[in-house]
Amino acid sequence: MVGSPTTRRGLGRRRWLAGALIAATLSMLTTPALAAILINIDKPTQSMTVSVDGEVRYRWPVSTGATGYSTPTGNYSAFRMERMHYSDEWDGAGMPHSIFFTTRGHAIHGSNHPGMGTPRSHGCVRLSLNNAATLYNLVEQHGMAGTKVVVAGSDPAGNWAASSAPPAVRTLGSPEGTGYTETRERRGPFRGLFRRRR
Repeated sequence: MVGSPTTRRGLGRRRWLAGALIAATLSMLTTPALAAILINIDKPTQSMTVSVDGEVRYRWPVSTGATGYSTPTGNYSAFRMERMHYSDEWDGAGMPHSIFFTTRGHAIHGSNHPGMGTPRSHGCVRLSLNNAATLYNLVEQHGMAGTKVVVAGSDPAGNWAASSAPPAVRTLGSPEGTGYTETRERRGPFRGLFRRRR
């Protein structure tokens, strides 16, 4: 028995809606959900708050730019990540778990320099090594596309000097086969401490 044109049209619409619903469901199941990650850096308190989809996950002390090296305030998007970056500007300094947020080279990265919780960097945002690894993995897991970085507030009052690593100490062998320790000053703010081995 052949149905009326109105019945056939209604059946066609239902099939089309069912197909569209199935396609949308499959798309949601196969596409990873991108979380919105918000990294708030508060310069007056030298702290970072990390939120995922509006829920606060972490609060950590940071070290922003020292006097003369201020970390720029503003709203940014994370656009590049490097598990280990070596700075061209600062004597090949190692910047583990770097998340870059300005095109001038400002990044959030791990550091074992002293003075965490005070403005001691050359403009980047320093985190402890463990916290930087945690943040890097979080952004890597959820994607940079939804990661926003907000740097707010003015620099804390006072004259803050950028921290630098102590001079490198090397053990050198003498011609007689005995060793001696020599302190050798290196040039640059980090004195070659993080220079890549060749």
